Amino acid sequence: MALKITELNGTFLIEGSINSTTAINFKNHFETILDIDKRLTIDIDNVTEIDTTGMETLRELYSKAIQHNRPFYIVGTGCKEIYDDFLHTYAA
Repeated sequence: MALKITELNGTFLIEGSINSTTAINFKNHFETILDIDKRLTIDIDNVTEIDTTGMETLRELYSKAIQHNRPFYIVGTGCKEIYDDFLHTYAA
């Protein structure tokens, strides 16, 4: 499934899959947002799949946000699992 990104009141709504096919465009889009915006909020309520490439992309965006001292939020169904992955990855 293709990836659709829309913005509503500063929150980016993601619809579709974040996988090896869509991850590079997803990453490029949000790296640009992080370069010009002071914060990034991604809503994953309508994400149908996040594969290992998608998770790596989310980790890279999180890392970039930390490096540039930008608030980074992931909200919606499944965000707890992503948070746990981030916590495990950066604690190790």
